[in-house]
Amino acid sequence: MSAETGAVPARGVPVLMYHAVDRDPAPATLGLSVTPEAFAAQMAVVAERGFTPLTTAALATAWRTGGPLPERPLLVTFDDGYEGVHRHALPVLAEHSFASTVFVSTGWLRGKHEVGGALDTMLDWGQVRELADAGTEIGGHSHTHPQLDQLDARRLRFETLRCREIVGEELGTAPVSFAYPYGYSSRRVRRTVREAGFAQALAVGNALACRCQGPYALERVTVRRSTDIKEFTRLVEGRALAWNFAADRVATKGYALVRRARGAVRGHWI
Repeated sequence: MSAETGAVPARGVPVLMYHAVDRDPAPATLGLSVTPEAFAAQMAVVAERGFTPLTTAALATAWRTGGPLPERPLLVTFDDGYEGVHRHALPVLAEHSFASTVFVSTGWLRGKHEVGGALDTMLDWGQVRELADAGTEIGGHSHTHPQLDQLDARRLRFETLRCREIVGEELGTAPVSFAYPYGYSSRRVRRTVREAGFAQALAVGNALACRCQGPYALERVTVRRSTDIKEFTRLVEGRALAWNFAADRVATKGYALVRRARGAVRGHWI
């Protein structure tokens, strides 16, 4: 919907998925990281192309209520909660007055709720509060970052509810947006996320997001270490997405069959 006409953008909305922003990330996060310099150049492209970054909640609310959107909406999202988002990404976002959403795995963050397992240096709760105070939406990304579709019902409820409870306790406001760890979900997972109190959730998909996907399966586009500025420009413009992520789509479809079989054997795939 544009602010003037109220029409839904015909192309869909690019939702960028980042992870670590660091010059020297841990090996486990290298492929899905970007350097601070690359991130700054990418945000300059977003500005030059006339996009207006929104929070996940703002986009979902507009689609849910029919409210207005800018002519070229776009989302900048970060998964897990790496420290470089505060150190390197926040100043760039502030320079452009860009909104963003950081989806945190609460058990990975540094502080009293930490349970271990993080892949790199994570945000602490003081930094999370500074991000929130700067206008960043803080969303949920589970408590310990498991593959949610492989969990039994009890553990699945714990991962979603505990994450939401901790963010609410630390920030004074419970999160309304969620991102599935690894992008994996199922009808059962989506239902549990909704029952935990989240109003919308993001997957991966490597396609533009659109209202027809539903509020609990909005798709995102992966930004990697290998994404150069020409490819990034194509991604935000929604060009050649099928070609860029062809290998990912084949692998995802194959792995989905394996995961479905595993879930069926365990008796909790729905």
